[in-house]
Amino acid sequence: MAGKRALFVGINQFANYPQFTLNGCVNDVHDMASLYEDVLGFHPSEIATLTDAQATKANIMAQLKSMVAEARAGRLSYIVFGLSSHGTQMNDTSGDEPDGKDEAFVPYDIAERNGAWDPAHIICDDEFHDLFVQLPENVLLEVYLDTCHSGSGLRGAEFGLHAPRPRYVAPPEHEFGDRNAAMRGFKLDRSAFPEVADDGKLAARETVAGQHHILWTGCKANQTSADAYFDGRYNGAFTYYFVKVMRETENKLSRKEVISKVRALMKKGFAQTPQLEGNATNRKAAIAY
Repeated sequence: MAGKRALFVGINQFANYPQFTLNGCVNDVHDMASLYEDVLGFHPSEIATLTDAQATKANIMAQLKSMVAEARAGRLSYIVFGLSSHGTQMNDTSGDEPDGKDEAFVPYDIAERNGAWDPAHIICDDEFHDLFVQLPENVLLEVYLDTCHSGSGLRGAEFGLHAPRPRYVAPPEHEFGDRNAAMRGFKLDRSAFPEVADDGKLAARETVAGQHHILWTGCKANQTSADAYFDGRYNGAFTYYFVKVMRETENKLSRKEVISKVRALMKKGFAQTPQLEGNATNRKAAIAY
């Protein structure tokens, strides 16, 4: 029987931007890894973590590409990926975003070049898409993103000295530039992914592969996710409540029931609405391998 593998990434410190510092992302990693070991039956050897200086773009993508390669070789049938960090935006060059802005995720080595994000040191949502679309249709992919997806300010409740902080970084001044000019953002080299290089076959493959792709996010696309203080320590608000619900219910609920409980718990204190994306069958099932 094919195996399972999880990668959890959490970044509190950023090499070039001390002002971006967060507090709860590394705790998120430890809590999610423990949850998958204690409640969801993963062996420690099946769980990898990257935190702070380990979590460069190159290291994150290398580990994910290795997992996808194992799945394509028939050795994995369940892949889990969790990321707790800042979210940001960058110029959309593929034309799939109505507002011209791609969601992007901040690794430890985030950097700018010529007033815009340096593509060698930021992770665009298109990169995750083009990597995960290579997975065989029978492989289950579960992704957790406890980051902000766009730039509205934090509108959550205040907590005295431990006020929540949005996990969002505003794009550099020249990231988008003149909207009438040619886009200067990140361009994917699709030749690195033969399965998605042929546009004529991409849509059909996406439809099949995506049937078993599940995405949990800390907020809607126009909201921020909070880095907040709970019980004497910091966590991402979504991760804290997700782990709380999963442990208290011992994974006896469907994914749809879990997200409903998480939303209810967060409704009074946070102006963010966690999202669950996936087909109806997977939403109605419990998280299980």
